[in-house]
Amino acid sequence: MVTSRWTAAPVRTASPRRRGAVLERAILDAALEQLGTVGWNGLTMEGVAAGAQTGKAAVYRRWPSKEDLVADALRAGLPSLDAVPDLGGVREDLVALCRAARDAMFSRPGFALRSIIHECDALQAERFQGLILDGVVKPAVELLHEVISRGIARGEVRPEAANGYVFDAMPAMMMYRSKVCGSEWHDRDLEEMIDQFMLPLLRPDAS
Repeated sequence: MVTSRWTAAPVRTASPRRRGAVLERAILDAALEQLGTVGWNGLTMEGVAAGAQTGKAAVYRRWPSKEDLVADALRAGLPSLDAVPDLGGVREDLVALCRAARDAMFSRPGFALRSIIHECDALQAERFQGLILDGVVKPAVELLHEVISRGIARGEVRPEAANGYVFDAMPAMMMYRSKVCGSEWHDRDLEEMIDQFMLPLLRPDAS
């Protein structure tokens, strides 16, 4: 029996071409990944296209600049702070809120957002101010307002504590310690911040 020295090449099945929302989701995910690994200054449209396994033209057809692309990636990816469970005490509620905020800060979109805050110049940062305020700051402050209002109703918190300076204190502390001190906000750090900083700030006068 004669056997041929030629063997048939394996048949390759082309992977289905992604379109529409599936392709857009892949591009947005790749943009977040780039921001988290190489930062704002290192992100390029070419790198995003490679990460999404698509052509550069497919990215530019949808987003004419990296600012447009990153803004949409953050809108689609930022975790939402929807609610804080009522655990029966202001300390427990604050711990739950801080954990949710910490998890959002250290999520992939959170890393992406912080790279923008740290690396963008003032002119570039203006583009993202509204997104950061509406998507991150305002929801966090509203939930903190809810927690403090519950504490006031229970008599755990002095009524005058429901003001803008107090609402800003905890988010500002978390951002400062994260950016300047490199804190990763482990559970123990969060509890110490609440016990040593927030509760003395909120507590009614002993008199």
